Amino acid sequence: MFTGLIQAKGSIKTIEAVGGDKRLLIHSAELPLADVELGASIAINGVCLTVVEFIDCGFWVDVSNETLALTTLGDLQEGSSVNLEKSLTPSSSLGGHLVSGHVDGVGEIVERYEDARSWRFAIRSPEPLAKYIAQKGSICVDGTSLTVNAVSGTVFELNIIPHTFDETLFGDYQVGSRVNLEVDVIARYLERMSTYKSE
Repeated sequence: MFTGLIQAKGSIKTIEAVGGDKRLLIHSAELPLADVELGASIAINGVCLTVVEFIDCGFWVDVSNETLALTTLGDLQEGSSVNLEKSLTPSSSLGGHLVSGHVDGVGEIVERYEDARSWRFAIRSPEPLAKYIAQKGSICVDGTSLTVNAVSGTVFELNIIPHTFDETLFGDYQVGSRVNLEVDVIARYLERMSTYKSE
């Protein structure tokens, strides 16, 4: 589990094709790895992946074809920037919202503009996810926990404060950028509870 509070940005140093899928080498001088064990989970752009090897200032992860097909990780190139968050520990502070690292779909940035010192973004979600996105509810965008400001059909709006804009990938996004989306898990469970019928 994760909180959606990005701890560092990193970059893709190497992409290797291995046995039909891919292995990524993630480099980050900002993310402390001393407390991360081999086999631990790190969210990369909101995708929960397993550390399989360490190097100085970085680590390797394996990415399956399923993950490459259903997230934006397949779009990454060597040199691409990524958001990073280590998994929760019992002593972690819950400053965002509970995030599983299991991406529900890929959205697209459809609008970006300045609003005083903040930035406003509009993102179009896949139609099946729209019902889970609510005004003032939580959404995870490339691993970043955010509050939804407004919703219209499949498009939702976000207000990004300067700190988030500078410390995450939001500063890199342009209209047309693809982003990983994870909806609030509570919304999914509420739907299941309200529609389940015992046979």
